[in-house]
Amino acid sequence: MTRTPDRPAAPGLRIRIVFGAAGLMGPGKAELLERIAGTGSIAAAGRAMGMSYKRAWMLVETLNAMFDRPVVTSTRGGRGRGGAALTERGREVLAEYRAVEAAARDGAAAHVARLRGWLREGPQPAPGPGPGPEPGPGRAED
Repeated sequence: MTRTPDRPAAPGLRIRIVFGAAGLMGPGKAELLERIAGTGSIAAAGRAMGMSYKRAWMLVETLNAMFDRPVVTSTRGGRGRGGAALTERGREVLAEYRAVEAAARDGAAAHVARLRGWLREGPQPAPGPGPGPEPGPGRAED
């Protein structure tokens, strides 16, 4: 499965919280946490996002190392015997991240609407070289 980048038809915000040397939290990691909560599996969450189990596991390890307590717990065991779940801290981290997104969206709405009003009509030429590639399929850099 390939993941399609989040490209809303209407303007939107993608919030990344940079904690300096501690790391960063963004929409990709938040989605991974939500999918782990929904599936009870790191592997299934990763598959649903188009990433390998190894990549999903690495992101979980990164998140667990970032915060004062683990955000995901897992048990080994393979199909039908293992599993993963968000800890209390994981649920708190996800809720706070979503609250930051909502506050930013609400606070920026008038500004985004003004910017949207200034957009050209019709198809636009392809952009030139930018700051770098967007994360591709299976990459949740945030």
